[in-house]
Amino acid sequence: MYFWRKMTKEQQEYVLKLRQLENRPWHSPPHIQNVKVRFHITVSCYEHKKVIGKTEDRIAEFESKLLKLLDEISEDIYAWVIMPNHYHVLIKSFDVKSVIKSLGKLHGQMSFKWNGEDDSRGRKVWFNSLEHGIKSERHFWATMNYIHNNPVKHGYVKKWEQWKYSSANKFLKEIGMDNAKAIWKEYDISSMGDWDIY
Repeated sequence: MYFWRKMTKEQQEYVLKLRQLENRPWHSPPHIQNVKVRFHITVSCYEHKKVIGKTEDRIAEFESKLLKLLDEISEDIYAWVIMPNHYHVLIKSFDVKSVIKSLGKLHGQMSFKWNGEDDSRGRKVWFNSLEHGIKSERHFWATMNYIHNNPVKHGYVKKWEQWKYSSANKFLKEIGMDNAKAIWKEYDISSMGDWDIY
């Protein structure tokens, strides 16, 4: 998500000009404006620091609080993964703006708690949230694959089921390994995760 820092000055100017022409926010992805019911929400820690993952207990506690909240405010939770410095969820909601607002409150509570634990009052914990409306079944399954593969992509584990803070094991148990492999092969994820270069 931090390709901006790797871009040349000319590339940055080009991306900003594109965003300007398309009436998009200059330095972050646009928030949802059309009507969708399934959303992929990504939230990262500021400068991708591993604040969530400082300890395993912290990740586990955050996962528990996040899932409890999503269970209360969304229609369905399809997939999730909690990483040391960001998280992804795939949910169904008829009011994603309320979901984002509720997540913001959770983020504030966790920031206050973690900054106290880390003797870091005033530290900025969260950077941004991004919600993508799911456009099709293909997009849905590719997003499912992307979320479950995230710990592998970032080098934390070699297989989905080895990461504890994810819906991958639940997913594999429900559909079976053969079906999961077929879905993985059919729904490519190679172009996902590059929002800030467009």
